[in-house]
Amino acid sequence: MKYIGLQRQIQRNNFNSFLLLIAFPALLLGMFYVIIYFITRDSASGYSGGNYPGSMDRNSVFLSVVPFILIGVGIWLLIAWAGHAAFIRLATGAKQLDRRENKRVYNLVENLCISKGMKMPKINIINDDSLNAFASGIDEKSYSITLSSGIINKLNDEELEGVIAHELSHIRNRDTRVLIISIIFVGIFAFLAEIAFRSLRFAGRGKKDSKGGGAIILIAIIITAVAYLISMLLRFGISRKREYLADAGAADMTKKPYALASALKKISADPYIEAVENRDIAQLFIDNPQVSNRKSGSWDNLFSTHPPIEKRIGLLEQFV
Repeated sequence: MKYIGLQRQIQRNNFNSFLLLIAFPALLLGMFYVIIYFITRDSASGYSGGNYPGSMDRNSVFLSVVPFILIGVGIWLLIAWAGHAAFIRLATGAKQLDRRENKRVYNLVENLCISKGMKMPKINIINDDSLNAFASGIDEKSYSITLSSGIINKLNDEELEGVIAHELSHIRNRDTRVLIISIIFVGIFAFLAEIAFRSLRFAGRGKKDSKGGGAIILIAIIITAVAYLISMLLRFGISRKREYLADAGAADMTKKPYALASALKKISADPYIEAVENRDIAQLFIDNPQVSNRKSGSWDNLFSTHPPIEKRIGLLEQFV
């Protein structure tokens, strides 16, 4: 098998992620088109001479709503883009860590950044005795690394350096930006599915002549649910391979793959962060903070945003 360098793999993964990100708005527009198809189907079938006039009407309806869909998505993206840092801090209970509070952590981050010519990100801490960490941000002003107090206190310097290098690799590879965009799009589909479900509940309380409207709403629920599931699968495709590349980037940065492997073993024993209840935020962490003791062959792993941690450890230990 031909060897592919780390940078080449990162470039290929970024290109594939770009294609997956394009799939989100395409899926959104496709979802609305299918909903419009079912809404206009009955009226279209009433024309004599086939479906052509109805099809033209359906397409014109779709084209007329596309600008409103794009404007709505654009506003959603702008709000989420501008407020993502505050939302993540609220969702995780993270607080900014001052240099005077922990010079050890600052020195580790600073030395790694200097070695790679990176601007130092902000450092945050979650007051939790479990072991976990994540990187976030969309540009140099918002990039940050968040560590739990447990991971700081329970890892030695080499292990903590490996974890920090892993998170810095996510920033260098622009993973945090891509993941945040995917989180925003999945949130849009979840919001639309919730609206459709609530609409059906309200329709059920209406008059008997609302059966037709209820059927349309039921169809909309099915379509949005399928679109939401597909968006989740797209998100999994974006996030899972990036963990392997960040592990490889950390090993390359520190030249100590054994240190990160040792850190991952300790993290896998207790990754649970009580403050993290949002599944979307959970995908940012080095290991899922909501799920412990995952097995590589379990059903849940099929829908996991993280690859099995034992596989990651095994790959790192190959280089020891």
